Amino acid sequence: MAYAMAIRQPGGREQLHRVEIDIPKPAAGEITLRHTAIGLNFIDIYFRTGLYPWPVERDLITGAEAAGVIEAVGDGVDLRPGQRVAYTMPNGAYATHRVIKADQAVPIPDDISDEVAAAIMVKGLTVHYLLHHSYPVSNGETVLFHAAAGGVGLIAGQWLKALGVRAIGTAGGPEKCALASRHGYDAVIDYRSEDFVARVKALTNGAGVPAVYDSVGADTVMKSLDVLERFGTLVCFGQSSGPAAEFKIGDLGRGSLRLTRPTLFHHTARPGWLQSASAELFAMIAAGKIKIEIGQRWALEEVADAHAALEGRQTVGSSVLIP
Repeated sequence: MAYAMAIRQPGGREQLHRVEIDIPKPAAGEITLRHTAIGLNFIDIYFRTGLYPWPVERDLITGAEAAGVIEAVGDGVDLRPGQRVAYTMPNGAYATHRVIKADQAVPIPDDISDEVAAAIMVKGLTVHYLLHHSYPVSNGETVLFHAAAGGVGLIAGQWLKALGVRAIGTAGGPEKCALASRHGYDAVIDYRSEDFVARVKALTNGAGVPAVYDSVGADTVMKSLDVLERFGTLVCFGQSSGPAAEFKIGDLGRGSLRLTRPTLFHHTARPGWLQSASAELFAMIAAGKIKIEIGQRWALEEVADAHAALEGRQTVGSSVLIP
């Protein structure tokens, strides 16, 4: 029986419930997928709580990335039934089956598993745009990356190392710090026991860093400004601890600082970007320069437990839901 995990209305985890669905049929230019693995991301929680606006009145099916097998194709589609593909879209992945436009699907290389593909479409492509567009890093630079032991952070540490960038990370607790250190970070600061501002200044001989990548928000943004060198760039791409309500535009004046708030789906809307960025990401994995850490797996029907673990910062690396 095909089913989805929908959210009745914006709110807590209790709003998640199972709904039966019909297996959809593809129109021209579309494909029907049977999901084999679904990625878990903070954007799912942002939609569940109503932080991000809903595209429907009730029973929103969220989930921003997945991998699966094509079961049917519409007219004008080059892909074929039986082919494995992955994708990222703002919502709709918390289901056993769905229809998407064929040009949103990326074929999965033979040497990459469905679970890995489902775990990297949001996180891996996010790292791609962060390091190549939001603040394009250069060999020999030093940057700060918050939440270094999370799914995005672990990919970022490895990619930064491959680009010759010295990466400083923050993480909570000795185990997470050790994990981040094994994934490319030159130094990892335990934010639970250390002042990351003082430590970054010490690691850079007081100079600070040209860029901070911050997905934490309220708990870190103001201090992130304190470690930026003059003309530095703050890249805010999430708010896992809540919105940075204290921040004001005038705060950038302390060092002629730059601020950017990029989102993945503005990048995927650029013609050709999804295909080229995915190819680069897959190539990095195939070459062994990026290894994907899947720390948690839940059944799709256990998604409320998965949200609890993610909100409680109890996850390590990437997490996947299995239909």
